[in-house]
Amino acid sequence: MRTNKRKLELAMAKACMNTADLQKATKMPRPTVNNVVSGKNIRPGTMGRIAKALGVDVTEIIEDID
Repeated sequence: MRTNKRKLELAMAKACMNTADLQKATKMPRPTVNNVVSGKNIRPGTMGRIAKALGVDVTEIIEDID
């Protein structure tokens, strides 16, 4: 599962968060958050925690599946 970087950045902007804020809100290690932000493959649970911290549905920040 990968994040859509553009959609993630928009969600972060709407939540007035930067990467450091997101890391604090999720209580995840910084390298994990960096993997999310850079669009690397991550676990579904990690994606869920990111979405929850941003106040969005997971489908709003994942890469479109065709």
